[in-house]
Amino acid sequence: MYLNRLHLRHFRNYREQEIIFSAPKTILLGDNAQGKSNLLEAVELLSTLKSHRVSCDRDLVLAGESESKITAQLTRKHGSIDLALLLRDKGRRTATVNRENLKRQLDFLGVLNAVEFSALDLDLVRGNPETRRHWIDSLLFQIEPVYAHILHEYQRILKQRNSLLKQAEHRSLDPAELESWNHQLIITGTKVIRRRMRIIDRLAPIARTWHTKISKNTEILTITYAPNVAAIENTPEAIYQGFLDRLALRSIAEQSLGNTLVGPHRDEIELTINDTPAKAYGSQGQQRTLVLALKLAELELIEQIVGEPPLLLLDDVLAELDLTRQNQLLSVIEDRFQTLITTTHLGAFDAKWLDSSQILQVRSGEIFQA
Repeated sequence: MYLNRLHLRHFRNYREQEIIFSAPKTILLGDNAQGKSNLLEAVELLSTLKSHRVSCDRDLVLAGESESKITAQLTRKHGSIDLALLLRDKGRRTATVNRENLKRQLDFLGVLNAVEFSALDLDLVRGNPETRRHWIDSLLFQIEPVYAHILHEYQRILKQRNSLLKQAEHRSLDPAELESWNHQLIITGTKVIRRRMRIIDRLAPIARTWHTKISKNTEILTITYAPNVAAIENTPEAIYQGFLDRLALRSIAEQSLGNTLVGPHRDEIELTINDTPAKAYGSQGQQRTLVLALKLAELELIEQIVGEPPLLLLDDVLAELDLTRQNQLLSVIEDRFQTLITTTHLGAFDAKWLDSSQILQVRSGEIFQA
């Protein structure tokens, strides 16, 4: 797939800007806080409907304006696609594909596939389990868009069940009502668990191969899905029973705390290097190798499943990598993946890379040909 054109109106610090992408690699050059990352964020929103930087749409709208719009023209192997996303400081978004407003935003997912790699991704190793759950969920949104609906439904049920548990402080729970919510939580939670299991089973060996290559056969990466619910096997029946047993075990604690303690919202994705937890393992360099391997594995897995290479968004990551890892990353990209890369200087790129790249200068929310 290839992103031909991107137009931003009142998005972040961009008032009105159109970018025509004329090469497989586009380098966005400029000082910090000029709008380079904002442009990548716009592409990320078109891909996943989410920003990894903010959670409220009003933060994406230019100050003083009530709405912003991102439009794009994309070429895939089956033809050309027009995308548009209208963001409002108050109210619901409008998502459009080929000039048709979508009733379900779920239908927007999976049209533009992209993998973003930024300095914030080091939190995949150092951060809390929620960070790793969000990472694998975002990957699933692109590969299996219906998963977004499943996860949203699970979160809705979880919220309702928590509300019921909180009422236990003031009155006795209705056993039949709690049983009903338990059933819904288990049914939907099982769908979340099984999809996470499947995607990690496919991603883990690819990431392991990349990690072995980057570390020059000195380290072995293992990715393990550790669900909060134990099951003897990966079948809906086994997971349902394990879920039910654990809910019974934690029932008193849940009612005491007024909170659901069982389910995929408490899952962990364990990352180990040579059988040692990566979070506690070695240097930042080793942690960066791990994250680089994860991102390269994402690229490869999406390409395998959707049949086309996704876009690669690199947000100032070369500064985070040593020369060896920079070369590994740049050599993998070549012209295989359309790449948008932000940087404050061009020193990390060799002449061949620069000659085959489109270089755009970014200053104060405006883009110029360098």
